[in-house]
Order: sequence, then structure tokens, then C-alpha cells
Amino acid sequence: MAVLRAIDLHRTFYSAGEALRVLKGVTLALEPAQVAAVLGPSGSGKSTLLHLLAGLERPSSGEVYWLKQPVHALSQEMLAALRAKHLGLVFQQHYLLADLSVHDNVMLPGRISGQLDPERASSLLWQVGLQDRAHYLPNKLSGGERQRVAVARALYNRPALLLADEPTGSLDRHNARAVFQLLVTLARHEGSAVLLVTHDEGLVSDVDERYHLLDGQLVAA
Repeated sequence: MAVLRAIDLHRTFYSAGEALRVLKGVTLALEPAQVAAVLGPSGSGKSTLLHLLAGLERPSSGEVYWLKQPVHALSQEMLAALRAKHLGLVFQQHYLLADLSVHDNVMLPGRISGQLDPERASSLLWQVGLQDRAHYLPNKLSGGERQRVAVARALYNRPALLLADEPTGSLDRHNARAVFQLLVTLARHEGSAVLLVTHDEGLVSDVDERYHLLDGQLVAA
């Protein structure tokens, strides 16, 4: 069963009476443990696509399904509950909470979903190589370390789907490669499907599927 299915997604923005068609019929599907990348320059609509797939925005037309659930037909309460249970998100900025320890930041999705599991958080920190930083505050970590914490946090609830929006864009090449490999390896181990959007083609040589977002449409690379 597909973890994610998007069918004929369109997204049009209007400004001063002008229509800007950002997405023009995007269709894709992801199976468990499958890793796909969407490539394209800044302004090509990659983040817009990810926001639609995450249920953070509504398409102008088309459908998104998580595990056969029609995302945009759900109430906001049902959507939030489903997102908390089945979706992990990683962004270019780590968005760690400054006043929480690394361990508590990883466990934050559990506070939202009501499933606190300190051992799960500790295990993920060990897997990302930060077990000795568990009680640090985020400002004591390097940029690469903070993003590794963000990856661990995204995987805490064992999401069926992990969406990553330029997750290494703020890192140098060495740390970007390390964080990307860590994200993919852990997600595959956990059985999560992954969709990564990035402008960096050199980063995604070993994903299962590669697409370019060109003129609002996905083209297989």
C-alpha cells in the first residue's frame, strides 16, 4: 500500500489580478522505505509541493492521500492527529526549542501525541551519534549536530512518511552529506518513506527515485 499518493496536484497563486501557476498536475506515489528526491532551483515550487503533501496548504485542485486517507477532506483536528501519528518533517532550519534539552527536543512529538518514550529518544540519539549530548541545550551544539537532532525528532513517532525540505541547505558540504546519509539510512531502517526536496543534485545520487520539478511538473531524472 502506498504511504503517500498525490494525484494531479495544481496550485495557483493570485497577486494583483495575475495568476501564477506554480504546480501544473503533479502526480507521484511512495511505498514504505522508498526514498525519492525532487530537484529544482529556488522558486521552482518545491516547497509549495512539500507543503501540499504535508497538508499544510490546500491544492487548487487534485488530491493527496496518506495511507489511503484523503488529506484535504479531513477536519483540521483529524488532520493534525493524523499528521502527528504518521508524518515526520525536517526543514532547512532545525527549529529546536532553545529551553529544552536535546533529549526533550527529540521526545517533543511524543508530548504532542501523548506517547512519551524516553528510551526511544535515547536510542535515536545513540543512532545519530549524540548520546553524550542528551542533556545539552541546542545552543551548545554545532549546526550539523542540531540538524541530526532534528532528524531524530522527525523519526521519534516511527512515521510512515518523512518529508524533508532542503534539510541540509544551511550546512557545509561535509556535514550536509553526513546528515543526508543519516536521514536516509535511519528512515529505511525504520521503514519510513522519504521525500526530499533540494537544489543539490550531488547530494541525492543514491536515492530510489529522482525527479526534476520543471515548469510546474515532475519529470523523472
